[in-house]
Amino acid sequence: MRYEMLVLDLDGTLTNSEKKITPPTREALIEIQKAGKKVVLASGRPTPGITPLADILKLDEFGSYILAFNGARIINCRTGEIIYDKTFPNNAIPEVIGITKQFDVNVITYTDKEILSNSKPNQYTEIESRITGMPIVPVDDFVKAIDFPINKLLVTGEPASIGRIENLLKKKFNKFLGIYQSQPFFLEVVPQNIDKAQSLQKLLNSIGLTADQMICCGDGHNDLSMIEYAGLGVAMANAEPLVKEKADYITKSNDEDGVLYVINQFMRD
Repeated sequence: MRYEMLVLDLDGTLTNSEKKITPPTREALIEIQKAGKKVVLASGRPTPGITPLADILKLDEFGSYILAFNGARIINCRTGEIIYDKTFPNNAIPEVIGITKQFDVNVITYTDKEILSNSKPNQYTEIESRITGMPIVPVDDFVKAIDFPINKLLVTGEPASIGRIENLLKKKFNKFLGIYQSQPFFLEVVPQNIDKAQSLQKLLNSIGLTADQMICCGDGHNDLSMIEYAGLGVAMANAEPLVKEKADYITKSNDEDGVLYVINQFMRD
């Protein structure tokens, strides 16, 4: 099979432990784009947290794509066109916040430039700030401050609390929202039927490719859907055990240029 698209999760996959793309991996990704292949950066990050990496990889020059908010938004980097944009139901926001208030956690969402926080930021929100390069802005009335369409809420806190909140939210909103952990300390709360596979299907349909022509690489639970959907689903050596179990192929770790290894094995003509 000739693979025409490479889809990459960012944290724990494309970027190493220092949150950087190594020069050999960068060069290889630019090289396959020059050969006509498409690269998609697929992440739970907000768009501004992905754009700097897209710029490094010249996705705008080659007409590749960003898939942000775990698939709630897809952007054509060359044109800036938003191909898909699914927003959060406003009436669910107060109820989600109400459930999380039983726990010592932080709930955040994003503007185009900032992270809005419903309380004093914890150490895990600080991690999100460093990853995305966006400043945190605590607000007194979080629900009132969200007077614009959002693509997701992120709950940050100790893993034990995150697990309990996940169960409570799923019990109440399972038919209306997507709820899953992207890290043990991050709980993603997104619109219904949003995951990376669903959004990639929409992207593939719009550009005339099929899932068989696509490689997807990831390491976390929020990558499972696209890894199972892809023609070749790849888990990093540092991936969660379930991700490795579901993958077609296991590459090297994100600190060993695992993405470069995939390119060399499967995408060189």
